Amino acid sequence: MFVDKAKIYVKGGDGGDGIVAFRREKYVPDGGPAGGDGGRGGDVIFRVDEGLRTLMDFRYQRHFKADKGIKGRNRSQHGANADHMIVRIPPGTMLIDDDTQEIIADLTRHGQQVVVARGGRGGRGNTRFATAANKAPELAENGEEGQERYIVMELKVMADVGLVGFPSVGKSTLLSVVSAAQPKIGAYHFTTITPNLGVVDVGDGRSFVMADLPGLIEGASEGIGLGHEFLRHVERTRIIIHVVDMSGSEGRDPFEDWVLINDELKQYNAALIDRPQIVAANKMDMPESEENLIAFRERVAELRPDLEIMPISSLTRQGVQELLYRATDILDSIPVAPVVEEVSGTTERKVYKLEAEDDNSFTITRDNETYVVNSPRIEKMLKRMQLSTHDAILKLARTLRHMGVDAELRKRGAVEGTIVRIGEFEFEFVENSSYY
Repeated sequence: MFVDKAKIYVKGGDGGDGIVAFRREKYVPDGGPAGGDGGRGGDVIFRVDEGLRTLMDFRYQRHFKADKGIKGRNRSQHGANADHMIVRIPPGTMLIDDDTQEIIADLTRHGQQVVVARGGRGGRGNTRFATAANKAPELAENGEEGQERYIVMELKVMADVGLVGFPSVGKSTLLSVVSAAQPKIGAYHFTTITPNLGVVDVGDGRSFVMADLPGLIEGASEGIGLGHEFLRHVERTRIIIHVVDMSGSEGRDPFEDWVLINDELKQYNAALIDRPQIVAANKMDMPESEENLIAFRERVAELRPDLEIMPISSLTRQGVQELLYRATDILDSIPVAPVVEEVSGTTERKVYKLEAEDDNSFTITRDNETYVVNSPRIEKMLKRMQLSTHDAILKLARTLRHMGVDAELRKRGAVEGTIVRIGEFEFEFVENSSYY
């Protein structure tokens, strides 16, 4: 089964917790703090593997969570960092953040990779909080939570040449006679329901990849027929071969077919109109094809006099070799999309980032007799701090005083014994004290 779109959940690993520990070695006086930091959580990394051709694997596995960092240890030992989770994806995959619709990455080359969910930092052990004033702190942090998000994956077939056209015009037959691909061929519409790829050996030492894209119909860009699902694949092709049934065997006008398909391409992506295009006037072995071709040339010349029209017959292979030569010549004349090269050399680059200042803003609301304090900084601090020790409570109290929360609570009417809620925690307001 061909799957070219999937929605998945990814989460980086949480950081390991720091610990509170002290040296208690025989004959070592005043050992001091010895709690180590927690390890960093693993990242979720998507890496291109050219051996994959579909997003089928993501139909069955939709959740990807990296491992957590290891908790710190005594004797100031750092917990181990977790291994990164590597997820293999096919070339041509576009990653989109489901919430913001931001394009995270567009991966096209083998080995190319991107971090889609970063692991959290490890918490600091009490060794990190030792100061001249507090040489034996009972203070440590929890590990930071890993980044999590929903990602939409869209696969766009990577091909040099794309075959487009109405159903039953002979695209699959053409692909089958010029490559080793064996697409399903039948005398009914929408025989092809998934893109087919084939490597075409032109015969003069040159080759290219051709894609037979499912049949488009009028209204495809609005979701009618199969075109809505597979129009995205046309964007990856460097040349469009527009296959037209010149015999009119389906009772349709070849010129009208050509106009309608071009309109659908334009509505989906206006840039596709500027893509090099060759019209393959197919089924020239059928009666009335010659007359229809003459009329077709005349009408097309009024709109696009520079458009190449090449008569062929997929059944008898008339003109097929000439079509391949011409497509290859155009490919040779078109520069491949530029690729950003990695910076070579062994010189290590350091990226300096402007650190955002702490956001000291907060709001206070009332929930019956309870005062509710809302502050991103304090809530983040509560998630990181291990509030089971006296030192941690003191640190929180100092932060609240420094931010002006104490003074604002008094101004709002808080008195001794008033309940104050911050996030999931509740405290009792105490006057003339260094902590709640």
